[in-house]
Amino acid sequence: MSNVLNSVDMRTNLVGENRLELLLFSLNSRQIFAINVFKVREVLKMPMLTKLPGSHHHICGVASLRGEAVPVIDLRQAIGFPPQRGEVLEENLIITEYNRTVQGFLVGQVRNIINTAWTEIQPPPKNTGRSNYLTAITQVKEGDRSEIVEIIDVEKVLAEIVHYDVSISDGVLDAQLVNELHGRHVLVVDDSSTARNQVRDTLEPLGVNIIECGDGLQAWNLLKRWCDEGKNLEQELLMLITDAEMPEMDGYKLTREVRQDPRMSKLFITLNTSLSGNFNEAMVQKVGCDRFISKFQPDLLVQVLQERLRDILR
Repeated sequence: MSNVLNSVDMRTNLVGENRLELLLFSLNSRQIFAINVFKVREVLKMPMLTKLPGSHHHICGVASLRGEAVPVIDLRQAIGFPPQRGEVLEENLIITEYNRTVQGFLVGQVRNIINTAWTEIQPPPKNTGRSNYLTAITQVKEGDRSEIVEIIDVEKVLAEIVHYDVSISDGVLDAQLVNELHGRHVLVVDDSSTARNQVRDTLEPLGVNIIECGDGLQAWNLLKRWCDEGKNLEQELLMLITDAEMPEMDGYKLTREVRQDPRMSKLFITLNTSLSGNFNEAMVQKVGCDRFISKFQPDLLVQVLQERLRDILR
């Protein structure tokens, strides 16, 4: 198992090229699930867990990993699968980092890593409803047949376990800008409806109008259409807030396309992603984003919004 992720640090050149790598696993079922390799710290056999009385019912305990207490989430249970019956075939732990927190996901068999393009990643079918736990699907070939891979909306899973406070701390909101914020438009691009809701619930009470897109390609087509209609995007939008990882076109590719189109090249772009660390800071400079915010920080989100507004009003 240690060999599954031994070259993760050498994979960063995929990001920004509209490509990604997915870690495939099962939940002791026939279905194949996946998460992005960049969210994964390590994969290991299920260690001994310490039970936490009163913890959320999806948390099956805490693992002690090199002195760090890591909560372990039963992913099968968290996405609504029925309880496992009979003998458990295999138990593994995927240690991940999302939104500046570290957590483990209890899964079944961990299969392999696949390299693919975001253009091969599609949103879930619309008739699956809003309560599904997927951000996207793709297909992998197994011999002569293709199998569907379901990409987990980890942000939705975590939001149902950890309450994300969208309130703004005292002193963050500039009273002199409150009236100026009313009626401003912000385009939010994210494949996770949970993440879009978090941004909307933070900014809409300030009078900001939120326009939503579920992936980078949808946003790119919308921006091009507005330009074709003669709209000045710098006047239409206070800013574009985009996730990094999205089906069909990721946030890095979206930013690059915007910067290369003279009609919209000066649009203010904020990368808002659950990926964290120096890597994203470097990618911001590489593709030309204006700011980077690691999810989910409502205070910082409002601060960036106000900074942008001050620049416009000068």
